[in-house]
Amino acid sequence: MTTVRPLDGIRVIDLTRVYSGPYCTFLMAQAGAEVIKVEPVEGESVRKRDGSGGAMLPFALLNANKKTMTLDMKQPEGIEVLERLCAGADVLVENFRPGVLARLGLTPERLAEINPRLIVARNSGYGQEGLYRDYLAMDLTVQAASGIIDATGFPGEAPVKAGPAIIDFISGTHLYGAILTALRHRDRTGEVLSPDIAMMDAAIPSLMSNIAAAWANRDDPSFEARTGNRHGGLSLAPYNVYPASDGYVAIISVLEKHWLATAGALGLDWMLNDPKFETLKLRCANMDDFDAEVGKETVKHTRAELRQLLSEAGAVCAPVMKLTEVLRDPHLHERGMLHYIDHPAYGEMVVMGSPMRFAGVDPLPYDPSHDLGADNDAELAGLGYSAAEIAALRDKGVL
Repeated sequence: MTTVRPLDGIRVIDLTRVYSGPYCTFLMAQAGAEVIKVEPVEGESVRKRDGSGGAMLPFALLNANKKTMTLDMKQPEGIEVLERLCAGADVLVENFRPGVLARLGLTPERLAEINPRLIVARNSGYGQEGLYRDYLAMDLTVQAASGIIDATGFPGEAPVKAGPAIIDFISGTHLYGAILTALRHRDRTGEVLSPDIAMMDAAIPSLMSNIAAAWANRDDPSFEARTGNRHGGLSLAPYNVYPASDGYVAIISVLEKHWLATAGALGLDWMLNDPKFETLKLRCANMDDFDAEVGKETVKHTRAELRQLLSEAGAVCAPVMKLTEVLRDPHLHERGMLHYIDHPAYGEMVVMGSPMRFAGVDPLPYDPSHDLGADNDAELAGLGYSAAEIAALRDKGVL
């Protein structure tokens, strides 16, 4: 094992807020980058949440292993500090509305003048150009605009959002990939690229099956995009959530061998030669009856029994776990994706590691999220500010 990590030596200035950008920079920090999170003097919005139980957890989860500074960027002294930070950085990441940094004087030309090697990565709802560029955007509204809400829920019922904030994390992951691509290109050619990741753009590929169905029915005004727990294109069976004696299980057969294994394990071999179910096309055409027959067998077993029975047969199955169960999942804890800490500000909590693992590389030691402005003095001293100058910035409210 080694403690040398892929992004050791990369310095990142993180101006991002809420989920998408902070998740990107969390991944960078976990891969070894030095990430300096710059917040407004009152703290970013997620840090300040005081709603019911667990409201502070997302901030702690997304901002581990980062240094924390505060700056009032509406004051010229705050911009001067930020410019000094950028002068020694590899990457600046922001998820403001398009044009915000330019209005503060940090145009692409100015940033290039400060540091010609600086990669400026931008994440916004609809991109730096296009018809929608100036619209405010959050996960919910991009789910709506991209078609995800229309594709979620049961046919004949009102559309619903996806349960998790999938847009934020899809776009945050694309932002990470774009930054790494730009770093690779810079190091190979010397040319600096500026990633522009739109949340809406990142959402579209996730709708692959749904898009196929919509295209096939593009001239049908009555087309229903919502398929409940079934395949988005209604072209696979089994593909559903089925009852167990203690909850539900998800079963999917992408290949015919998966269905043969499922049928054998559940005692449904008679369906293989039934004129309603003997081919995939027939199973899809008679999906209601098919799912009902599968459900009659799955409900005889517990979730755990079904997982073992079907998995050993070569079928694809998983229990529908409650989130409270997932937080205690022994597999996730054994891998270190989840683990418990005693956070200095929030007490005992379960926190996450990075989904990206590299064989032979030790996970980064976990450094809990820092208090607001905890690293101001040290970082400013590193930029050449004297103690008197730091005190003056604090007195003026820049920090």
